[in-house]
Amino acid sequence: MRAFIFPGQGAQVIGMGQALAAAYPAAKAVFQEVDDALGQSLSALIWDGDIETLTLTANAQPALMATSLAAMKALESEGVSVNDASFVAGHSLGEYSALAAAGALSIADTARLLRIRGDAMQDAVAPGKGAMAAILGLDIDAVTQVAHDAAQGEVCEVANENDPAQTVVSGDKSAIERAVDLAKAAGAKRAVLLPVSAPFHCSLMAPAATRMQAALAEVTITAPTVPLVANVIAESVTDPNEIKDLLVKQVTGRVRWRSSVDWMAAQGVTEMWEIGSGKALSGMIRRINRDVATKNIGTPDDVKSALDGAA
Repeated sequence: MRAFIFPGQGAQVIGMGQALAAAYPAAKAVFQEVDDALGQSLSALIWDGDIETLTLTANAQPALMATSLAAMKALESEGVSVNDASFVAGHSLGEYSALAAAGALSIADTARLLRIRGDAMQDAVAPGKGAMAAILGLDIDAVTQVAHDAAQGEVCEVANENDPAQTVVSGDKSAIERAVDLAKAAGAKRAVLLPVSAPFHCSLMAPAATRMQAALAEVTITAPTVPLVANVIAESVTDPNEIKDLLVKQVTGRVRWRSSVDWMAAQGVTEMWEIGSGKALSGMIRRINRDVATKNIGTPDDVKSALDGAA
């Protein structure tokens, strides 16, 4: 069994998807559709802009989605359908890419939603007030205790459960700084503040969740042709209303990536294809379950090599 998985923020690089667009008309059409939906040439920024502007949350989110959908369209041009997968899943914003790939959302609506999501998440907390930190080498129970002890009346919560060795905490900057010190004292191999513009996936994002609830209410979501393994429950879902509810909860909720990979493996998934920019998810998967094979689909060469074993 196969799953298609879609990366989240942090995977962006200048030039991503450009070779796909040059090689596959269907991939180029994705970037044009996103440009039209946003009323700007996002593709020009992705291919010829500067990384600082691309990394802005409101740009990175639709840009990564566009690149993932372009890669998916390239696969489809070669005869590999999303319906060849048993599940789709994505890391944070990648969940939107997964839904678009599975036909639950139009590409245009997905681009507009991600622009709103990026703006809403950026606006939810004043600059400099929040922070996130990656903690390596402590298990989830230990990090949960660290977050609890560091809070001291402020927000410090587990945001991403990425793999057995990497957990991310999010919240008020002073609380996150305390968590870094406590994690090191508890034996973490590394505990480091992340270069992010806001404290994602914690309760400080509540204003953004409210904005996303309103935005999602205006958009049609249909049942995906392939079940989505949702971040916040780490199980599959197909009901459109439940999907909308989970997308709202995802803004403040934990990205349960390790649990999602474990759940898919327990259902019989033996290979996961990372669709889009980068290889971050594949690295996590190797640390979660070495029995699950991974492939990365981000260039025309990747598409061609994937076809060799796609039958």
